[in-house]
Order: sequence, then structure tokens, then C-alpha cells
Amino acid sequence: MAGRIRNEDIALVRERSSIADVIGEYLQLRSAGGGNLKGLCPFHDEKSPSFNVTPARGLYFCFGCEAGGDVIKFVQEIEHLSFSDAVERLAVQAGLQLRYEDGGGRGTRQDGGQRARLIEAHRAAAEYYTEQLSSPDGAIGRTFLSERGFEPADADRFGVGFAPREWEGLVRHLRQRGFADRDIVAGGLAKEGRRGPMDRFRGRLMWPIRDLSGDVIGFGARRLYEDDDGPKYLNTPESPLFHKGSVLYGADLAKKEIARRRQAVVVEGYTDVMACHLAGVPTAIATCGTAFGDDHIKVLRRLLMDQDEFRGEVIFTFDGDAAGRKAALRAFDDEQKFVSQTFVAIQPDGLDPCDLRIRHGDAAVRDLVASRLPLFEFAVRSAIEQHDLDTVEGRLSALDAAAPVVAAIKDRSRRHMYAVNLDRWLGIMDEQFVLRRVRELAARRHGRPQNGSNRGGNDRSGNNRGGNHG
Repeated sequence: MAGRIRNEDIALVRERSSIADVIGEYLQLRSAGGGNLKGLCPFHDEKSPSFNVTPARGLYFCFGCEAGGDVIKFVQEIEHLSFSDAVERLAVQAGLQLRYEDGGGRGTRQDGGQRARLIEAHRAAAEYYTEQLSSPDGAIGRTFLSERGFEPADADRFGVGFAPREWEGLVRHLRQRGFADRDIVAGGLAKEGRRGPMDRFRGRLMWPIRDLSGDVIGFGARRLYEDDDGPKYLNTPESPLFHKGSVLYGADLAKKEIARRRQAVVVEGYTDVMACHLAGVPTAIATCGTAFGDDHIKVLRRLLMDQDEFRGEVIFTFDGDAAGRKAALRAFDDEQKFVSQTFVAIQPDGLDPCDLRIRHGDAAVRDLVASRLPLFEFAVRSAIEQHDLDTVEGRLSALDAAAPVVAAIKDRSRRHMYAVNLDRWLGIMDEQFVLRRVRELAARRHGRPQNGSNRGGNDRSGNNRGGNHG
């Protein structure tokens, strides 16, 4: 086992690791004056930035939760690493060779911390998969990409590879490079079989999933063979590196444009991310085998620097089928966790961004994003369209369905304006009647007394219990 990292090497890692650059991989930083930088704290939820970085001193401090320290401490906390693992990670990024007190050099794969070993194993696996895509067996993967409008250069840009239909192809490759079976399995690259580790991914197209710093931490794999009875998409399982609830595919490529354009486009699949980037929408990202959740929101808010005085855009794109519309309505639940404005973009003919690009070209993908509709409006209109507005009964039923959606809007001004629009969209032509209904539901929902401006109105839908909310 290697000894303690030499103090002079630790000092050199601190000196060579720009704290602004390292922290900037995880959140957007802006000038705070006096040479300082600020951003939204990655260690607690906040609306306005209280996280400060002082590059001249190599330190950070949050005035909200009082987290603070140097660049090594930041990497420890954000990645949940030991001190030594954090130093090793920064050393690799800075191109430094560490020395240890026992005088020995360091065999990274044999003696290093688990995270460092797993990162190296995933890097080697990604190289293996990309090489296999060019092999004769990889023809099926190349055909898949070509049929979806992707050139070999596009595959190279996103690191797409191919997992051959072998039981131990990757396992053998990694063993030959000095990786232990326990790490190959722990990282999710292989699974235990009766005769030892066997490749987890076989006969699939492979997308490397990277963290914000660009390290490969997992893979998304697409079934290619018709006689493969496994799931269409298979992702790396939860591992010391990969936590699907907080990983956004493509964020490593999109983060700078997300910050510059103040916009993030959330799509549903790996090929959709590729299609969007190639079509001129470089802010596209996707979740990895799970629904868009709270931890994804936290990551995205930091990249957007989503704060009170800043109004960015988060645009959800979904397929135009029933499942896609349902997913869009689920996104409404998370809308108010953003300060940025949220939108939804749905292609009427049901095409996803990848198929849209194939059939109608790059401009159609850009037009899809440009045609976005505010998520609140989409949710309200979706509630309305289920009813017959040509009858009195239908309009009242639509009101009962849509009023809880409007009442769920926390911002009073926005809620009032959507209530006014709701009256117009329903054709009731009694603005005060609709406003009273929305106020009544909002008072129940947000815990305010129903008096004064919230005077009671029509109570015909007392069984309305509120709709989606954020």
C-alpha cells in the first residue's frame, strides 16, 4: 500500500489547481467585484448566490451554510472523496505525478483510491468501445448511427462505441491493463457470473456518460440485435461513480453554452442530445434512465445560476404522443423549483428531435425549440382540451379541471394573469367568476384565509382538491 502523499506534492497540487476553474466545472461563477466570484452554493438550496470564491487566496466560502475551504476541500465535499482521493484526482487533471512518504512511486490501478481506479477503468472501457465500433462486428452499430443521420465524426465527437457480443471481451481487455476484477464489477462494467465476471454490456451501442469535469462515470447502452430480449436501453447501475438521479447526459458538453445562453433544453434520449447539438442547439441535455428529478434540478440551477434577478429558460422537449404529453405534465410538478422560466416544446407529429432532424433537417430542430410554450400555459390548456367547450356543462367542467392548475401557481401576479387567460380560453366571459374560483382554491392551497381579496365565490366544485404543483 502506498504511503502518505508528500506535503510538497500536496502544496504543488493546490498551486497548480485553479480554484475558479475547478469550481467552475460544477457551477456558473460571476464577478462579485474586488476579484471575487459568486454563484449558487452546491451544498445547500438557495435562490440568491451566497457562495463566494476568492481566486487570489485559493479559497471559497458560503455565507449561507458556512461551507468553505480550499480547492482540495471543495473536491472532497462535492465528490464525497477522502483527502487523498481528492488530491489524486486534482493531480491527474493537473498532469502531476505524486510521490509518497515511503519513497515508492504509485501504481494508480493497484494502490490508488477506489474512485481513481474506477475512473481509469471507465476511461479504458470507453476507449475499448470506440475501437470496437470500427471493427467488422461494429458494422451494425455504424449502420444504426448512419440511419439516424450521424456521421463517423459525430460518433467520435460524442465518444459513441460498440460492445461486441462477447461474454468477457471487456473484462479481458481491462485485466490485461492491470485492473482487478473487484473494480471492474464495482464500477458496473461487469457483473458476477458463475465462472467469474462477465461483460454487463453485450451487442449494444455505447454512449459514455461523463460528469461535469469530463470523466467517464458510466454508460448508456442501446440494444441492436433483434434476438436480444434485454431492455431497449440499459444503463450503468448505481455505483461509487454513477448516481443516475443526479447525472445529466451531455452536461459536460453543454455547460458553457447553458451559462452563456442562459438556457437549458431537456430532451429524452442520447440520440436526441446528439441531434440537438449538431443542429445548433448546444444546450441540450438528458437524464440517464430515470425521470427528471430534484437532484437534476439542483445541478441545472447551478449551471444556469438560477437566481431571483436572473430569468433564464429551461425548455422541456417531449414526444407528441400521449406518453410525451404525460411526461410534460409531470414536469409541471417541478416548474416552481426553478426561478428561471420553464417551457415545453412538443412536436405535433410526435417526432423526437433525432427523427425530426432526419426528416426535416437541422432548422426544424431549432424551430421546435423556438416554438416553446410556457409550461404553465401548456398545463392549463391540456386540462381544458379534455372537455367540450361548446356547452355550458363542458365549460364548467373545464374550469373545475383547470382552476386547480392555475391555483397551484405560487407567484400571485402570474396566477392572476393565468386566471384572466383561463376565462378567455374557456369562453365563459365572466372574469370575476373565474378569478373567485381560482382565489378560493389558491387560498386553500397556500394557507391564506378566504376573506378580503380572497372572498368566496362559486362553490360548485368543492370536491376539487388541487392539481399539479411545484
